[in-house]
Amino acid sequence: MPRSAGIRPLPPVTVALVTPASGAAVPSGAVPARYDVAIVGAGIVGLAHAWRAVRAGLKVVVLERDEYAAGASIRNFGHICTSAQSGPAYDYALRARGEWLALGADAGIPVSTAGTVAVARRLEELAVLEEFVGERSDDNVLLTAAQLADKLGFAPVDALGGAWLRLDLRVDAPSAVPAFAAHLARLGVEFRYRANVLGVESGRVVTARAEVTADRVIVAVGHDVDRLFPGIADEHGVVRCRLRMIEADAPAGVTVDPGVFTGTSLLRYDAFSRTAAAAALRDALDREAPELGEHGVNLMFTQRLPHSDAAGRLVLGDTHHYGLTESPFDDEASDELLLARFRELLGVRELVVRRRWRGVYASSPNGPYLVASPAPGVTAVSVTSGIGMTTALGLAASVLD
Repeated sequence: MPRSAGIRPLPPVTVALVTPASGAAVPSGAVPARYDVAIVGAGIVGLAHAWRAVRAGLKVVVLERDEYAAGASIRNFGHICTSAQSGPAYDYALRARGEWLALGADAGIPVSTAGTVAVARRLEELAVLEEFVGERSDDNVLLTAAQLADKLGFAPVDALGGAWLRLDLRVDAPSAVPAFAAHLARLGVEFRYRANVLGVESGRVVTARAEVTADRVIVAVGHDVDRLFPGIADEHGVVRCRLRMIEADAPAGVTVDPGVFTGTSLLRYDAFSRTAAAAALRDALDREAPELGEHGVNLMFTQRLPHSDAAGRLVLGDTHHYGLTESPFDDEASDELLLARFRELLGVRELVVRRRWRGVYASSPNGPYLVASPAPGVTAVSVTSGIGMTTALGLAASVLD
């Protein structure tokens, strides 16, 4: 299928331009400003490209259909999972880690460097971690059960040991993403919210409000790439991955600085799943807990950072279901499955749930990234694997450079 599939000529636009700074309308006959880079989408992938471009001295505008970024970028764990990537994603993740630390310092965004602790409760899980750490011993450390409890601040039930993944970072996604956008605005990036994009072609973006002209256009709309470029989405097999996530009060006295992985995490991230030991773990989980596979469970959690409006709560997740169109119906059984497993892991009888939500991101069997050029000067970029927070800041450098 040709890369230009899904591109249609755009009609002339005569509507007024509304600027977010003043709200004043510019007469439709006025010559609009021209930008070096126009970015469609104010999620983490779009912001990463704006961050790269504005520091190169380029004139940048970001177009966002909502009044603020409300998609996958704020609905996640805030977990920057550097250690568990492999191949090009690992290279992007390493670069993004440095960018996150620099951004945190520049923009005043708190970034936790406590890493991640992977908990092993089966011998098969321990074998995966031993093989993984053996390959990357510079940045990862095996833990005994006692060391595991000391690092976590609680003793996971039936833990045999684990590993500390020292490179991983953590932010509070619901506050970090808008803080990132605010920092970019201070650097001179123009943001136009409630600017629903109707079409894109070389040098031109048409929104429901105005036309924007730019030398380079980056379309970073995640799973909605099929709305603008259906041919490209079909070529890459893009579907929507629907998640269920839960926020609950931490058990009394529990403070967990690192992120926490369990055995199911070792089958979802490439650096673990590619080990020889992963096959035995997959077989064990399929036999002993088939319901985890049925709901695509990655049993992991993070704790909201102290500055968060939900400080101290645990972000629990998550399930994974795939399809071109999201079902409007959520199955309570998947939430109860998550809660039951976390009660068991934490050794508590009840968890007080404060919020639940649905996440969604792009998924593709063709790999973790979609980068395509539907027209000269136009690049569609989607992270098709749920690792946008982890790698977008590294990916953007590759795309723009």
